[in-house]
Amino acid sequence: MVAVSRRGAAAGEGGAGDGERDAPERDKRERDDRPPTSAVVAGLVAGAVAALSAFLAAPTGGALVGLAAVGFLAGSLRRSHRVLSWAAAVGVVGIAAAGYLGGAVEPLLAAGVALAIAWDTADHGISLGEQVGREARTRRNVAVHVGANLLAGGISVAVVYGAYLAAAGNQPVAALALLLFGAVALASAVR
Repeated sequence: MVAVSRRGAAAGEGGAGDGERDAPERDKRERDDRPPTSAVVAGLVAGAVAALSAFLAAPTGGALVGLAAVGFLAGSLRRSHRVLSWAAAVGVVGIAAAGYLGGAVEPLLAAGVALAIAWDTADHGISLGEQVGREARTRRNVAVHVGANLLAGGISVAVVYGAYLAAAGNQPVAALALLLFGAVALASAVR
C-alpha cells in the first residue's frame, strides 16, 4: 500500500486522475444556450391547442395555425426570433381565415389566446436559454410566465366575448372585427 499526499497526486504521482487537474477543463465547457425543454414543451402544447381550436372552427384555418405551431417549434430549436415572428404571422392569418370562413367565435378566441401563449412562451424560452442556459432550473419561471399569460388572455377573452354577446347578433363580420380587437387587447396585455 502506498500513501500519496495531495501535492504528490497533483504532480502526477500515484497514477490516478485528480479532480483539481480536471477543474480547468470543466471551466472551458461552454454553457448550452438552447431554450429550456420546459419552455419548448409548453410552447408546443399551446401551439397544439391553438391548432385544434382553430381546426374546430374551420379546418383550413386550423391547418395554417398547425403550420404556425410547427414554426414555433422550429424557431425554438433554431433559436430564431425571426422564425417565431413569421410563425405568429401565419397563425394570425389562419385564425383570420377561420373567422372569415364563418368559424364559431368561441374556438377562435381560444385559438387566439393559445397562439399568443405559444409565441410568447417560445420567445421567452429563447431568452431564458441565452441568459441562463438550458441546464438551469427554469420550470417554475416558465410555469409562472405561462400562467400569467393565460390569466391575461382569459381576462381579454372574457371582455371580448362579453362585448360580442352584447353587441353582435351572430354577425360574422362583427365577430371578425371583435376578434381583431381582442387580438390587439391580448397583445397589449401580454406585452
